Amino acid sequence: MESERNVLGGELAPCSMDPETGFMRDGYCYPLQRDPGRHEICAVMTAAFLEYSKAQGNDLVTPRPELDFPGLDPGDHWCVCVPRWIEAHEAGHAPPVNLEATSEDVLEDVPLETLEEYAADTESDVDPTDE
Repeated sequence: MESERNVLGGELAPCSMDPETGFMRDGYCYPLQRDPGRHEICAVMTAAFLEYSKAQGNDLVTPRPELDFPGLDPGDHWCVCVPRWIEAHEAGHAPPVNLEATSEDVLEDVPLETLEEYAADTESDVDPTDE
């Protein structure tokens, strides 16, 4: 894991330890061969994205303890699947992205310029109700 890089070329930062995110629930968004969903984009949840995702059949709000899933609230950071983020972007509902915690592998599918348009301000609060 230490060798994993982010989209800016630096060392991959953790996305979230509370709630604990990532395919391995270790806090990081990095590629794994056994993760077909590609949970590689560290996104800041917004009400608009959570509603959009639920409408697409992926309820990220309801807790699912049997899957070690706490349920998400606006403002939470979460490793989002690359295809879902792209779909949400095309529909106008993509959430902000923590570039330092997003895997460089994402650049194969999403240009850095696009990700930078959605860059979350990780030093201050992001308005989770922004649509």
